[in-house]
Amino acid sequence: MEFKYDVIVIGAGHAGCEAAAAAANLGSKTCLITMDMNKIGQMSCNPAVGGIAKGQMVREVDALGGFMGLVTDKTAIQFRILNRSKGPAMWSPRAQCDRNKFIWAWREVLENTPNLHIWQDTVRELLVKDGEVAGVRTVWGVTFHAKCVVLTAGTFLNGLMHVGRTMLPGGRMAEPASYELTESIAAQGITYGRMKTGTPVRIDGRSVHYEDMEIQEGENDFHKFSFMDTPTRHLRQLPCWTCFTNEEVHEVLRRGLPDSPLFNGQIQSIGPRYCPSIETKIVTFPDKPQHQLFLEPEGETTQELYLNGFSSSLPMDIQLEALKKIPAFRDMVVYRPGYAIEYDYFDPTQLKHTLETKKVKNLFFAGQVNGTTGYEEAAGQGIVAGINAHINCHGGEPFTLARDEAYIGVLIDDLVTKGVDEPYRMFTSRAEYRILLRMDDADMRLTERAWKLGLAGNERYELLKRKREAVNRIIDFARNYSIKPALINPTLEALGTTPLRQGCKLVELLNRPQITIANLSDHISAFKRELDKVDERREEILEAAEILIKYEGYIGRERIIADKLARLESIKIKGKFDYNSLQSLSTEARQKLVKIDPETIAQASRIPGVSPSDINVLLVLCGR
Repeated sequence: MEFKYDVIVIGAGHAGCEAAAAAANLGSKTCLITMDMNKIGQMSCNPAVGGIAKGQMVREVDALGGFMGLVTDKTAIQFRILNRSKGPAMWSPRAQCDRNKFIWAWREVLENTPNLHIWQDTVRELLVKDGEVAGVRTVWGVTFHAKCVVLTAGTFLNGLMHVGRTMLPGGRMAEPASYELTESIAAQGITYGRMKTGTPVRIDGRSVHYEDMEIQEGENDFHKFSFMDTPTRHLRQLPCWTCFTNEEVHEVLRRGLPDSPLFNGQIQSIGPRYCPSIETKIVTFPDKPQHQLFLEPEGETTQELYLNGFSSSLPMDIQLEALKKIPAFRDMVVYRPGYAIEYDYFDPTQLKHTLETKKVKNLFFAGQVNGTTGYEEAAGQGIVAGINAHINCHGGEPFTLARDEAYIGVLIDDLVTKGVDEPYRMFTSRAEYRILLRMDDADMRLTERAWKLGLAGNERYELLKRKREAVNRIIDFARNYSIKPALINPTLEALGTTPLRQGCKLVELLNRPQITIANLSDHISAFKRELDKVDERREEILEAAEILIKYEGYIGRERIIADKLARLESIKIKGKFDYNSLQSLSTEARQKLVKIDPETIAQASRIPGVSPSDINVLLVLCGR
């Protein structure tokens, strides 16, 4: 049996769902091939979306016309903004979701997307002709001809699970691994390696002593993930709980280390540094008497709970014995133990910024196959790969995101320029322009670009225009409205800030840390009348305006720096030099430049091992 499509997407995880939806919504005839239609958008580990920097990426996916934000808002059972004590560049949304409802919400999206078909099967072979993708062949012997293929196989490529000394093949607990596809891709000259990740025990909530834990409630304000005008908090909102390990726990865990796959040589691959297993924590930090754990609900009605912070591949009996040393878990009953999983990934320096491979035309990689970890990182890559797969089918300029334009741009540039030596996780610290990449302005940064592509619809674009106009009106009013001391000084004294000696513009008052739009508007009638003109998404618009007013200087300075460095992005060098012949470059620089073959001087400057003096040589050779 044979089928013909524009775009084939392999794998229906977070990258695959976004890639398939983007390509189909842009007009490409698309087929999403998945092993199990009941696991579409499955949250393999924590049933949560967002977090530090990750939440910003979800808002960027939403601003581009993706669906992760909408699905999360529809299925959230707890919502919080992290890092509220810090500046707005660090604020990050996070939601706990109902795992099963998340899957079915994604299925509802995909099954009702025009141009998109779903096929349940396993891909075993990549078809390539004259260095260009021709399609795929499945284990059931079905051939799919396609102009573009997007690989988003997650942890399934030659997946191997570990619990103590027990090893079982699989891509996820109770799900088979995918075989032969890695070797089929490697036959095209694409190199691959092995990585490791893990997940913790799942606990029966009926066996937990909640009285021995500290409750952690969610928030119920206007914040959500999607910029669309949709209702929030559809489902019953649930708390999380926190507790700590102790020395008794650690002693049991140490006893199990000889049988730990991480320490007895059974696992050779590298795991995520920033999400370590509990056994890694006690070895890395031997003097630390306790580690914090978060007990999080898996759904609105299920008793299943996820123990965040206790990822482990130790033997089952050791995991359970150790946990029962924690007072809240003394009578604990579990659904399944934690386990580690090893899987194949492909060196992402073999990719272009569009996520198309350099070796095989029209073959795209997105998600954990590129050495990343996290649903949000996968979704960001997926939507970029899906957009570019459509463009490769139907024409148009490649779609890429710059480092000062999106966290997704930082992620992809880091992958293709620097590569990975451990599973890559996004943090705000990875973005040098994070003041420009806030959660509140992802729509301002990206929606117009997506609308011009045809991915963001007219409704989304009209919402953006009305928001931008409302924010600008508030800022213009604040810049031009004069305040007299007699009118405002009693309010300023009550708020604990210095009274005025002479009149000033309203914007000057709003720049004070003690002053906000909310606590000032009730005391200035003209300002209140101006704010009352905002009749939709009021809180979101007032927050955006206040951030732009208070941080105008910081934002302006960062934009100047970004614009200066952007000049180096305009200097194209791909294909201009035989780097091996440039003896004025260091040996390491020659080797790295040959391997990466950067598009621009700016990208070359970010390659580890290429020094400023090497960049100066290239600039001179470019006539700069």
